[in-house]
Amino acid sequence: MKHLHTALWGVLPYLTLVVLVAGTAWRYRYDRFGFTTRSSQLHESRLLRVAGPLFHYGLLFVIAGHVAGLLVPESLTDRLHVSEHLYHANALLAGGTAGLATLAGLALLLYRRLRTPAIRAATSRSDRAVYPVLITVVLAGLTATASGATATAPYDYRLGVSVWFRSLFTLAPDVTAMAEAPLVYRLHALLAMALFALWPFTRLVHAFTVPLGYLVRPYVVYRHRGRGDAVPGRAGR
Repeated sequence: MKHLHTALWGVLPYLTLVVLVAGTAWRYRYDRFGFTTRSSQLHESRLLRVAGPLFHYGLLFVIAGHVAGLLVPESLTDRLHVSEHLYHANALLAGGTAGLATLAGLALLLYRRLRTPAIRAATSRSDRAVYPVLITVVLAGLTATASGATATAPYDYRLGVSVWFRSLFTLAPDVTAMAEAPLVYRLHALLAMALFALWPFTRLVHAFTVPLGYLVRPYVVYRHRGRGDAVPGRAGR
């Protein structure tokens, strides 16, 4: 069992990172035009206007919550005089709301894909592989969040999972910290690693092409064309 824990929590995270980085580089080298969501807005837009923002904004808040929970040590919040009750209440409220929004948006996106024949026909094998993993990752995360609110002696992930996660950056993974975590946390971590390993080979890779340049590019000035102006490219009469 000790060797299994070492493989899962001491070796597998680094293998996942190698697949994520190498796979993304390979995809960019040989399938640069594949860095796209393969937008299906032309086939259906009513549900997409609701499901898209719900899923993406919910996911952004989920990621922000994970960054705060995994990377911010308990000693720092203590120095900031943030009580444990306040911290966990905020994590439950904000994290639970973001997780439910993500799940609702994802459910609507899947419903839209199944009910629209043109979108269903365009669903690739990689989509069929990644959607179940994505759903179970979100469900496991919500279950872990809910368990912290319902248990009489809730598990403090900042003294276990967070310690293991931060130890990965020092190349000295604290395998025991993760091996002793409740099953739902271990399952959530394993599913997340599976998702990141699949990431470069699915439409999720478009997340690495966020157009940040739009934030700093100069404005595009459009000149109003009056009635008497000639249409560009055509001779005036």
